[in-house]
Amino acid sequence: MSRYTAITEGDLREMLATVGVSSLDDLFADVPAGLRLEGPLALEDGLSEQEVYAELAALARRNLSAEEQVTFLGAGMYDSYVPALVDAITSRAEFLTPYTPYQPEVSQGGLQAMFEYQTAICELTGLPVSNASVYEGPSAVAAAGYLAKLHNGRGRFLVSAGVHPHAIEALATLARGWRMAVEVVDLRDGATTVEALRDAGLNEEVSAVIVSQPNFLGAVERLEPLVDAAHGVGALAICAADPVSLGLLAAPGAQGVDVVVGEGQTLGNHLDYGGPSFGFFAVTDELIRRLPGRLAGQTRDSEGKLGYVLTLQTREQHIRREKATSNICTAQALNALAGVVYLSWLGRQGLVELAELLVQRTAYARERLAAIPRVTLVHRQPVLREFAIRIDGDLDAVIARCREAGINPGYRYADDSLLVAITEKRTRTQIDLLADTIAEALA
Repeated sequence: MSRYTAITEGDLREMLATVGVSSLDDLFADVPAGLRLEGPLALEDGLSEQEVYAELAALARRNLSAEEQVTFLGAGMYDSYVPALVDAITSRAEFLTPYTPYQPEVSQGGLQAMFEYQTAICELTGLPVSNASVYEGPSAVAAAGYLAKLHNGRGRFLVSAGVHPHAIEALATLARGWRMAVEVVDLRDGATTVEALRDAGLNEEVSAVIVSQPNFLGAVERLEPLVDAAHGVGALAICAADPVSLGLLAAPGAQGVDVVVGEGQTLGNHLDYGGPSFGFFAVTDELIRRLPGRLAGQTRDSEGKLGYVLTLQTREQHIRREKATSNICTAQALNALAGVVYLSWLGRQGLVELAELLVQRTAYARERLAAIPRVTLVHRQPVLREFAIRIDGDLDAVIARCREAGINPGYRYADDSLLVAITEKRTRTQIDLLADTIAEALA
């Protein structure tokens, strides 16, 4: 491992002479004076290591983690169980410390991990090609929009209101630079419908129809009619999918979806106060050249030995900038590794059983809460791990009462509504506690 050694005054003079300037100030001569900082930064004196530790510990105590309360928060990030095996493997130095494998011949382990990850994502999504991960779910949706733009050059996106709000915001931010319109399609009884797409102006100007499975309110969408409607006008069908749900629901790729993306946090990644996590991205063969990031492949060398390579790199560091599909560099490779370790630990049958467990516990929670006076379901669609309720009363008081009882009742997405998420860590006793506490607060 290389060590950092500060340069000496002699080193500095030699480097300045080599580039043909006499001082460091000369290096910035082309920067207007009004943009230069005159004098040192107004920073306070430094602290000792012990003082810094005490300061950070005090800040940490202001947070409340999922370890300290029973949490029904969801909306894209979930209090899922992370087996000890995942941390044990991802903490190994050969995985924890490497950087992007620019030299594939000396990065075989890292590339094989990427290849195995891609294989797992392809099996989950029902699509033939996966990249080696992106940053997280919302940016994956935005990158999928860019792929659609490059593919057909059209000017509009129709995005279901059931797509995560952060993903819609990420897409809208980038689409502004592409001079494209992002138009949100209303849900009808909690779900996306073909009629709503047509009412929103589904036509040959639409680049892609973007939906979520399950959607933001927890509803399981009927994908095939939506995909057929999109393809009917030549648009791509893009689906942001919950990977755990794919243990039970039909793979989007098998239903004709062109691009499947999603948030991978539930696959072996801790909440970590909101991140980091990773995003996954899978496409049809036709769209492989539009993939963002990189693609690891399996091959054999001149001696016939199995090896791994970077088959595709569409990053601006490797090809002409105007041809690049992303600037993704290291991305979230360690987090994606945690995902494939988790899936390997869980196994095919384990993923099915986990999804079935979530369906059962969510059904019980939905029934218990809906039975409380002044609590109603926002929709009656099938759900898998999450559902929305409306409170006829003081929601602030309900939330406050729950927190007094050591419960976070869910994500408040509207003035009178909560999104309640169930994970494998939530027990029947905890669900009963949530229901009893809400009932008490509304009594």
